[in-house]
Amino acid sequence: MIDVKETLQEAQERMEMAAMYLEEQLSRIRAGRANVAILDGVRVESYGMTVPLNQVANVTAPDARTIAIRPFDKKAIRDIEKAIMDSDVGITPENNGEIIRLGIPQPTEERRRELTKQCNKIGEKTKIEVRNVRSEIKEKLKKAIKDGLSEDNEKDAEDNLQKLHDQFIKKIDDLLDVKNKEIMTV
Repeated sequence: MIDVKETLQEAQERMEMAAMYLEEQLSRIRAGRANVAILDGVRVESYGMTVPLNQVANVTAPDARTIAIRPFDKKAIRDIEKAIMDSDVGITPENNGEIIRLGIPQPTEERRRELTKQCNKIGEKTKIEVRNVRSEIKEKLKKAIKDGLSEDNEKDAEDNLQKLHDQFIKKIDDLLDVKNKEIMTV
């Protein structure tokens, strides 16, 4: 027989992971302000290995429109520039021999709408994941009735599962609203 509390705990953890994934993905979408998280996906070829940018350089945002990248090894400046150009960041780096600067342009209205659609698409995938977790756990609970779980306990567990689902869907919607507002603010 399954442990209902443990099963609901598993569901909550999986839904929490989906929400954390969404937060991470949304932080990588640039909204017109300098945010070093947009460079998290950039990988640099360094000494024969591909490593994250933050392992070969110090990445800072000195102001709202600039990201400064100071390589630990000045010889790596070309590799860092190439990695940024090859990534999907969409910003051309400028270097003065010591520091690479990324000027964050103000997105156009059309670009803002595209970014909002991109955020909503990621949000929808996350909601689907939360719904999938709910349906999997529901199936587990239905099978548990055959293994001796009382129908009342199953119904209570299903109600709790639904409340959990609603809570995480609301959290996802709130995250999307905040990000969309940030993107659309000039």
